[in-house]
Amino acid sequence: MRLAIRLLASPSTLGSSTRLSPAPLALLPPIPLYRRILRAHRKFLKTNMRLLGDEYVKSEFRNHKSVQNPIHIVGFLNEWQRYAQEVEGESWHGTKLDTEKIDKMSDQQLGQLYELMQAIQKKSREDPEGAI
Repeated sequence: MRLAIRLLASPSTLGSSTRLSPAPLALLPPIPLYRRILRAHRKFLKTNMRLLGDEYVKSEFRNHKSVQNPIHIVGFLNEWQRYAQEVEGESWHGTKLDTEKIDKMSDQQLGQLYELMQAIQKKSREDPEGAI
């Protein structure tokens, strides 16, 4: 009898917040994630944005191929998966980077971000009609 009551019981929501966040999605392995990003670029981005994005994604995945730190790998995959979702959902237009993320970046990452910004500005100057 007690077993049946235990099976019918459900977890209590007392004391929990009413705004529960959705369960995080499982991380994709590197190669399927890489392919997903390139597919999203092909489907959702203009040609000049796609070329720049593909080049950047390829170099980032190539540079992180030999990373051994599991925490770094999970963070890398998590951010790239979030990026792929934003590109697929087209929710990235006109959004700015979080100041929290910028504060957490290393000097090397800030340098890469600056170089990316310069490349985008250069491409938009070269092709003003297809501006990024």
